[in-house]
Amino acid sequence: MSIKKVYLIRHGQTDYNVQGIVQGSGVDAHLNDEGRRQANLFFDHYKHIPFDKVYTSTLQRSIQSVQGFLELGLPHETHAGLNEINWGTREGTRITPEEDAYYHNLLQTWCNGETGVCIEGGESPELVAARQVTVIETILSRPEEETILICMHGRAMRILLCQLLHYPLRCMDQFEHQNLCLYQLDYTGNMFTVKRYCDLQHLHVTKLPDLAAHNPHEQIR
Repeated sequence: MSIKKVYLIRHGQTDYNVQGIVQGSGVDAHLNDEGRRQANLFFDHYKHIPFDKVYTSTLQRSIQSVQGFLELGLPHETHAGLNEINWGTREGTRITPEEDAYYHNLLQTWCNGETGVCIEGGESPELVAARQVTVIETILSRPEEETILICMHGRAMRILLCQLLHYPLRCMDQFEHQNLCLYQLDYTGNMFTVKRYCDLQHLHVTKLPDLAAHNPHEQIR
């Protein structure tokens, strides 16, 4: 039986990541210089992989993160189902101590299993999972695409991994992420297995400090 290989990455760094500003699905930020460097390093490390298709969200930071592969002429599809969670009224705002408490309480609510609760003016994990279903079904309906690259966003990626690996959504924070990290998964026809978990080896050269590792708000953008 052939194995479908899925390379799943989070987008590279943006100025909003650095500034602690919530992006979500409503802020269509571009990569900054460090984000472009991360994208180039990932491309240099994996350009030998014979990807059959590149899937991204509709947001520029995800598309720009795979630009090197697109310039090779690889087929590319954008799907709104891969967009980041809608963070509602918090999108475009800098995190404040008050909002720290709000986010902490909301994330704890989700971890407690109440994943149908929406952020104010935005989405819940269950709503994000529902819009991802069509994308998952599309990808799995194409056995001819044996090796694919998917670029998306941190919170949405956690939700997608829960769905692919049959974890309850309350467990999504078990899946760590940083800018331009890689999850590699194999699909055998009835189940996914993780071969690489939040892998950053492609970014091993000297670089700017990884803010995702030190910024407690990074998980929400």
